[in-house]
Amino acid sequence: MSQPSPEGREQGRGTAAHNAVMRELRAQKDETYDPTEPTRVWLDEDTTPDGVVRSLTIVLNTGGCRWARAGGCTMCGYVAESVEGGEVGHAALMNQIEAARAHERENAASPAPLVKIYTSGSVLDEREVPPETRSAIAETFADRDRIVLETLPDFVTEDRLADFLDRGLATDVAIGLETATDRVRHDCVNKYFDFADFVDASETARSLGAGVKAYLLLKPPFLAESEAVEDMVSSVERTAPYAHTISMNPTTVHKYTMVDHLHFRDGYRPPWLWSVVAVLRRTADADALVLSDPVGHGSDRGPHNCGECDDRVATAIEDFNRRQEPSVFDEVSCPCETTWETVMERETAYNQPLVR
Repeated sequence: MSQPSPEGREQGRGTAAHNAVMRELRAQKDETYDPTEPTRVWLDEDTTPDGVVRSLTIVLNTGGCRWARAGGCTMCGYVAESVEGGEVGHAALMNQIEAARAHERENAASPAPLVKIYTSGSVLDEREVPPETRSAIAETFADRDRIVLETLPDFVTEDRLADFLDRGLATDVAIGLETATDRVRHDCVNKYFDFADFVDASETARSLGAGVKAYLLLKPPFLAESEAVEDMVSSVERTAPYAHTISMNPTTVHKYTMVDHLHFRDGYRPPWLWSVVAVLRRTADADALVLSDPVGHGSDRGPHNCGECDDRVATAIEDFNRRQEPSVFDEVSCPCETTWETVMERETAYNQPLVR
């Protein structure tokens, strides 16, 4: 597999300007975070190829994504929640794991079969999660049915997955691909790797016995609504052969990001929920499980329609996630769908957004 890196991408390949802006925006952060407490922990139910299962999700607070230290992705605010200083040690990370398990014991009758572990970057990046910690996490959750590990494709290697697979723990790597279109990933998302690197990482994971989950981003900045929808449909189709599950994430406006900077200067509108519906309808027969969780739906910072129908459309999306049946969308309608159709027809990337 090729070895992309933040350093190589930074030098003369078009992201220096993006990175300079992102560093300036993130420098405005004045919050601090406890290195012994996870960023977030929650219990939920997840739709998987094996059906709906209970899940425990842990977002570890690490020293931050290495790419974000260079500047990072235009929409990602998670690095702003990282611990100052660029490093969190083994003991503190295991304190975070124990805090997450304590939350589970207090709020669930039994351990969740599925555990999902995220950071602001990559669980398999040893700058964020040292080998010692990775092994201890694998041992801690060895009795669960499955574990999901967020990572960039660079770090999907046999030695880093061995801690989990050698214990007989079913393992998925969750890769933030964002789009199958290299131009959009580089110039709109400001992510440094190519689609070919995702393919290589997926093939490596599957050859070792791990599964692959891909995250795609609906409507990064600098795309019109119609362009974002078409890019997402194409991306689902191109990604499906390499991932058993595709999670389409509609962009939410996070603080200390370029998206935030554009949004409050009338240069960006989060995607319409009707756009989420359109993509799910058109990709319902993809050879992968296609899901979407519109975080912050109905808010100005999240994916939204007119405000009157947002909850109903979001409920239909949740129903689709469980049933994978596009007919659920036939049960929701709103006059604002006509406005969305006009936006799809007339909005252009050089003069957007047409409707706030």
